[in-house]
Amino acid sequence: MKAQSSVTELRSKAVPTLAGTAGLAWGVLGILAFSFTVPMTRIAVQGGLDAAFVGTGRAVVAAGLAGLALLVFRPPRPRGRQWLSVAVVALGVVLGFPLLTSLALRSVEASHAAVVIAILPAATAVLSCLRTGERPRGRFWWAAGLGAAAALAFTLVQGGGVGALRPADLLLLAAVLCCGAGYAEGGVLSRVLGSWQTISWALVVAAPLTLVLSAQRLAGGWPQAEPQAWLAFAYLSVVSMFLGFLAWYRGLAIGPLVQVSQVQLAQPLLTLAWSVLLLGEQVGLLTVVGGCVVLLCTATAVRSR
Repeated sequence: MKAQSSVTELRSKAVPTLAGTAGLAWGVLGILAFSFTVPMTRIAVQGGLDAAFVGTGRAVVAAGLAGLALLVFRPPRPRGRQWLSVAVVALGVVLGFPLLTSLALRSVEASHAAVVIAILPAATAVLSCLRTGERPRGRFWWAAGLGAAAALAFTLVQGGGVGALRPADLLLLAAVLCCGAGYAEGGVLSRVLGSWQTISWALVVAAPLTLVLSAQRLAGGWPQAEPQAWLAFAYLSVVSMFLGFLAWYRGLAIGPLVQVSQVQLAQPLLTLAWSVLLLGEQVGLLTVVGGCVVLLCTATAVRSR
């Protein structure tokens, strides 16, 4: 009896450990996929593709993959107010963030965008608290506020002051708000609808609009872009907009949720590394210091919550 009890105890302890490892592994895989998004977007728009087409066209391709997955697995459809939540996810994650970042990356470097977008985990946490009515401790709000102030200060310094704040920076900040709202709403919805189902339904719901917008950008003819631009567009369509979300939401579903969600803090550092390796960008001291300050505040906010 004692031997069997010991074996049972060991098994009960091993299961959570294995589950936690699997959740972290899926989360790391998702963040690794997302970390290439900003550099790949920069490559696509620099290589001759229209920024608006990059922002909407990749959602059209991803919607085709999502629609195929929904047809094969036939999950339950959203009901009632869940459709409104799906629409929020679609506007924030499928349309808002890709389109706004694509437009911004026409005129700013990927390393600069990575620092501004580093506030995204904190923004997501704040919007999640507002969405769910959660009341975290005061240190959370202080850290989130300092992180937002640091990101804004970085954009002002690099832009030359308040009067010289570039439109691209406003687009990036708006993209953070859109994505944070989409993540927050998607996190709530995925608890009842399912993880990959949430992003799949959002892609399908947004498909009519993204298809029309993409067709308008192609009305003047097929883009004459460089091969690397099309390869970057393919990555954004298949990986950033679909497979990355499958891995990320899968990791969050397996959990532990708190540990897996903190993996997102590594994304800005990875994006900076890819910006140097893939684009040859020079990361200056201001970018490094600004990124570290924003990341420290964001990490404090996330952990405090």
